[in-house]
Amino acid sequence: MPEIRLVPLAQDDRAQFIRDNQEAFRYGALEEFGRRDGHFEEHGEIISAGTISDSIDSGEAYRIMQGEEKVGGVVLKVEGSHGHLELLFVSPGVHSRGIGYAAWCEVERIHPEVTLWETCTPYFETRNIHFYVNRCGFHIVEFFNSLHPDPNDPDTDQHITDDPFPEGMFRFEKRIGQQYYQKSLQEAIE
Repeated sequence: MPEIRLVPLAQDDRAQFIRDNQEAFRYGALEEFGRRDGHFEEHGEIISAGTISDSIDSGEAYRIMQGEEKVGGVVLKVEGSHGHLELLFVSPGVHSRGIGYAAWCEVERIHPEVTLWETCTPYFETRNIHFYVNRCGFHIVEFFNSLHPDPNDPDTDQHITDDPFPEGMFRFEKRIGQQYYQKSLQEAIE
Protein backbone atom coordinates (compact mmCIF):
# COMPACT_ATOMS: atom_id res chain seq x y z
CA MET A 1 0.00 0.00 0.00
CA PRO A 2 1.44 3.41 -0.89
CA GLU A 3 2.39 5.77 1.89
CA ILE A 4 -0.04 8.64 1.87
CA ARG A 5 -1.18 11.15 4.43
CA LEU A 6 -4.28 13.28 4.83
CA VAL A 7 -3.53 16.97 5.30
CA PRO A 8 -6.29 19.43 6.26
CA LEU A 9 -7.26 21.50 3.24
CA ALA A 10 -5.58 24.91 3.27
CA GLN A 11 -7.75 27.88 2.31
CA ASP A 12 -5.31 28.88 -0.45
CA ASP A 13 -5.69 25.40 -2.00
CA ARG A 14 -9.50 25.38 -1.99
CA ALA A 15 -10.05 26.49 -5.61
CA GLN A 16 -7.51 23.96 -6.91
CA PHE A 17 -9.06 21.22 -4.73
CA ILE A 18 -12.44 21.95 -6.36
CA ARG A 19 -10.92 21.87 -9.87
CA ASP A 20 -9.06 18.63 -9.11
CA ASN A 21 -12.25 17.05 -7.77
CA GLN A 22 -14.16 18.10 -10.89
CA GLU A 23 -11.41 16.69 -13.11
CA ALA A 24 -11.57 13.31 -11.35
CA PHE A 25 -15.38 13.10 -11.60
CA ARG A 26 -15.36 14.33 -15.21
CA TYR A 27 -12.79 11.68 -16.09
CA GLY A 28 -15.08 8.91 -14.78
CA ALA A 29 -18.14 10.23 -16.60
CA LEU A 30 -16.32 10.76 -19.88
CA GLU A 31 -14.80 7.30 -19.62
CA GLU A 32 -18.31 5.85 -19.24
CA PHE A 33 -20.44 8.05 -21.50
CA GLY A 34 -18.29 10.29 -23.63
CA ARG A 35 -20.06 13.61 -24.19
CA ARG A 36 -23.30 12.10 -25.48
CA ASP A 37 -25.66 12.81 -22.61
CA GLY A 38 -26.72 15.22 -19.90
CA HIS A 39 -24.99 13.84 -16.80
CA PHE A 40 -23.14 17.09 -16.27
CA GLU A 41 -24.26 19.66 -13.66
CA GLU A 42 -22.61 22.79 -15.02
CA HIS A 43 -20.49 23.71 -18.03
CA GLY A 44 -19.26 20.17 -18.69
CA GLU A 45 -18.78 19.25 -15.03
CA ILE A 46 -20.30 16.13 -13.51
CA ILE A 47 -20.22 17.83 -10.09
CA SER A 48 -20.63 21.57 -9.65
CA ALA A 49 -18.16 23.78 -7.85
CA GLY A 50 -21.04 24.80 -5.57
CA THR A 51 -21.74 21.19 -4.56
CA ILE A 52 -18.08 20.64 -3.71
CA SER A 53 -17.82 23.97 -1.90
CA ASP A 54 -20.92 23.18 0.19
CA SER A 55 -19.40 19.82 1.16
CA ILE A 56 -16.14 21.47 2.19
CA ASP A 57 -17.99 24.10 4.24
CA SER A 58 -20.07 21.57 6.14
CA GLY A 59 -17.40 18.94 6.75
CA GLU A 60 -13.72 18.16 7.16
CA ALA A 61 -11.70 18.47 3.95
CA TYR A 62 -8.30 16.86 3.45
CA ARG A 63 -5.77 16.67 0.67
CA ILE A 64 -4.45 13.20 -0.07
CA MET A 65 -0.68 13.62 -0.24
CA GLN A 66 1.90 11.17 -1.51
CA GLY A 67 5.21 12.67 -0.56
CA GLU A 68 4.85 16.32 -1.55
CA GLU A 69 2.44 15.58 -4.41
CA LYS A 70 -1.28 16.33 -4.15
CA VAL A 71 -2.93 13.15 -5.46
CA GLY A 72 -6.55 13.58 -4.40
CA GLY A 73 -8.88 14.70 -1.70
CA VAL A 74 -11.45 13.64 0.88
CA VAL A 75 -14.38 15.43 2.51
CA LEU A 76 -16.02 13.89 5.58
CA LYS A 77 -18.86 14.71 7.95
CA VAL A 78 -18.57 13.06 11.34
CA GLU A 79 -21.19 13.27 14.08
CA GLY A 80 -20.35 11.01 16.98
CA SER A 81 -20.29 7.40 15.80
CA HIS A 82 -21.79 8.23 12.38
CA GLY A 83 -19.64 9.31 9.48
CA HIS A 84 -20.51 10.32 5.96
CA LEU A 85 -17.95 10.21 3.19
CA GLU A 86 -19.02 13.23 1.16
CA LEU A 87 -16.27 13.08 -1.45
CA LEU A 88 -13.23 10.98 -2.16
CA PHE A 89 -11.26 11.49 -5.34
CA VAL A 90 -7.92 10.43 -6.72
CA SER A 91 -6.28 12.28 -9.57
CA PRO A 92 -6.75 10.32 -12.82
CA GLY A 93 -3.00 10.28 -13.49
CA VAL A 94 -2.41 8.11 -10.41
CA HIS A 95 -5.40 5.74 -10.60
CA SER A 96 -4.91 2.03 -9.87
CA ARG A 97 -1.98 2.56 -7.50
CA GLY A 98 -3.82 1.91 -4.23
CA ILE A 99 -3.97 5.58 -3.26
CA GLY A 100 -7.75 5.65 -2.75
CA TYR A 101 -7.67 2.55 -0.56
CA ALA A 102 -4.73 3.90 1.45
CA ALA A 103 -6.65 7.15 1.94
CA TRP A 104 -9.75 5.26 3.10
CA CYS A 105 -7.65 3.28 5.61
CA GLU A 106 -6.29 6.59 6.91
CA VAL A 107 -9.85 7.97 7.27
CA GLU A 108 -10.80 4.96 9.41
CA ARG A 109 -7.60 5.35 11.45
CA ILE A 110 -8.19 9.05 12.25
CA HIS A 111 -11.86 8.44 13.10
CA PRO A 112 -11.93 5.27 15.26
CA GLU A 113 -15.11 6.55 16.95
CA VAL A 114 -17.11 6.05 13.76
CA THR A 115 -18.95 2.73 13.67
CA LEU A 116 -21.22 3.50 10.71
CA TRP A 117 -19.93 5.09 7.51
CA GLU A 118 -22.18 6.10 4.62
CA THR A 119 -21.53 7.35 1.12
CA CYS A 120 -23.22 7.59 -2.27
CA THR A 121 -22.00 7.35 -5.84
CA PRO A 122 -23.71 7.68 -9.22
CA TYR A 123 -24.97 4.47 -10.81
CA PHE A 124 -22.60 4.82 -13.78
CA GLU A 125 -19.42 5.06 -11.69
CA THR A 126 -18.58 1.36 -11.85
CA ARG A 127 -15.00 2.08 -10.77
CA ASN A 128 -16.32 3.72 -7.57
CA ILE A 129 -18.84 0.94 -6.94
CA HIS A 130 -16.07 -1.66 -7.24
CA PHE A 131 -13.85 0.42 -4.93
CA TYR A 132 -16.41 0.87 -2.17
CA VAL A 133 -17.76 -2.69 -2.21
CA ASN A 134 -14.77 -4.84 -3.14
CA ARG A 135 -11.90 -2.82 -1.68
CA CYS A 136 -13.31 -0.89 1.29
CA GLY A 137 -16.00 -3.27 2.58
CA PHE A 138 -19.08 -1.12 2.05
CA HIS A 139 -22.45 -2.67 1.19
CA ILE A 140 -25.02 -1.26 -1.19
CA VAL A 141 -28.11 -0.59 0.89
CA GLU A 142 -30.26 1.54 -1.39
CA PHE A 143 -30.60 2.67 -5.00
CA PHE A 144 -32.13 6.10 -5.49
CA ASN A 145 -33.73 6.62 -8.90
CA SER A 146 -36.91 7.94 -10.49
CA LEU A 147 -38.89 5.06 -8.96
CA HIS A 148 -37.29 5.42 -5.52
CA PRO A 149 -36.22 9.07 -5.01
CA ASP A 150 -33.82 10.11 -2.29
CA PRO A 151 -36.02 11.68 0.40
CA ASN A 152 -33.13 13.97 1.44
CA ASP A 153 -32.47 15.33 -2.06
CA PRO A 154 -33.92 18.82 -2.50
CA ASP A 155 -33.95 18.27 -6.28
CA THR A 156 -35.99 15.04 -6.12
CA ASP A 157 -38.66 16.34 -8.50
CA GLN A 158 -35.98 16.91 -11.15
CA HIS A 159 -35.08 13.20 -11.11
CA ILE A 160 -38.52 12.00 -12.17
CA THR A 161 -38.35 11.95 -15.95
CA ASP A 162 -38.96 9.70 -18.93
CA ASP A 163 -35.21 9.63 -19.58
CA PRO A 164 -34.09 6.12 -20.62
CA PHE A 165 -31.08 6.68 -18.33
CA PRO A 166 -32.79 8.02 -15.19
CA GLU A 167 -30.51 9.59 -12.65
CA GLY A 168 -29.56 7.12 -10.00
CA MET A 169 -27.34 6.97 -6.94
CA PHE A 170 -26.24 3.97 -4.93
CA ARG A 171 -26.12 4.50 -1.16
CA PHE A 172 -23.52 2.46 0.70
CA GLU A 173 -22.94 1.66 4.36
CA LYS A 174 -19.99 0.22 6.20
CA ARG A 175 -20.54 -0.91 9.75
CA ILE A 176 -17.48 -1.20 11.95
CA GLY A 177 -17.20 -2.77 15.35
CA GLN A 178 -18.48 -5.71 17.29
CA GLN A 179 -21.58 -3.96 18.69
CA TYR A 180 -23.16 -3.70 15.23
CA TYR A 181 -22.66 -7.38 14.51
CA GLN A 182 -24.06 -8.37 17.91
CA LYS A 183 -27.03 -6.03 17.47
CA SER A 184 -27.72 -7.42 13.97
CA LEU A 185 -27.52 -10.98 15.29
CA GLN A 186 -29.88 -10.15 18.17
CA GLU A 187 -32.34 -8.48 15.76
CA ALA A 188 -32.24 -11.56 13.51
CA ILE A 189 -32.99 -13.86 16.48
CA GLU A 190 -35.92 -11.75 17.58
